[in-house]
Parts: sequence; structure tokens; C-alpha cells
Amino acid sequence: MTPHELAQYMLNQDHFSQWMGIKLIEIREKYCLIEMPVKQEMLNGLRTVHGGVTFSLADSALAFSSNNTDEASVALHCAMNFTKAVRLGDTLTAESILISDTRKTGVYDISIKNQDGVLVASFRGTVYKINKKVTDL
Repeated sequence: MTPHELAQYMLNQDHFSQWMGIKLIEIREKYCLIEMPVKQEMLNGLRTVHGGVTFSLADSALAFSSNNTDEASVALHCAMNFTKAVRLGDTLTAESILISDTRKTGVYDISIKNQDGVLVASFRGTVYKINKKVTDL
């Protein structure tokens, strides 16, 4: 399977990412760009997007980029900085770029931007390669 086919294979089984409304925009080997519309049920008590939703978008980008070569990986460590509030009606994109790749781990930088291209959060995720194929799980 191509990287895009593998990412789509994962998305087809990922009901949480489907609920979030995530769409695959661009998929290349160990890279992805995804998009998500902000829904009302994603808002917190301050009427901004709950941080967990933004984190989940980044986590999905990490999954779609780190698993799209059929080398199954799971999150080992993730850290996020929130830089701007996200509001109802915004559309977010998450771009995941591989910055370090070893036999057992990978490190990805993920930038989350709104529809105006403004950075709303940055995320760094480390994955552990579990020595299995995505398509065998």
C-alpha cells in the first residue's frame, strides 16, 4: 500500500478521528497534512476549543505520519504548546514532519494552524516502533 492508502486504512478504523471530522489532505512517507473543522461540542466552558481536542488532532497527525509506511508505531512521549485560542467556526490543519528517525524511535514536529495560517499550537511527538505491521494489527 502507498502511504496515502495506509493512512486511509487507519482512518477507516479510527472512529474518534472520524468523529472529529478529520480529513487527509496530503500524505507522503512519514509526513502528513490533515484538516479538521471545529464543532460546537469541541468547545470548553470559556467558549474556546478544549485543549484536548487540539492535542487529539496533533496525536492523529502523529499516527497518520508515523504509521504510513506499514511500520507500526505508538506514541511514547508528546508535548504541546498552545499559542492562540481556537474558536467555533475555525478550521484547523495539522502538519506532521519527521525530524529524527532511528531503528526504534521517530520524532515528529507538528504545527497546528487555523484557516488564516496562524499557528495555534505546536506539538512534538516521539513514537516507539513496535516491530509489527499496521496491516497485521
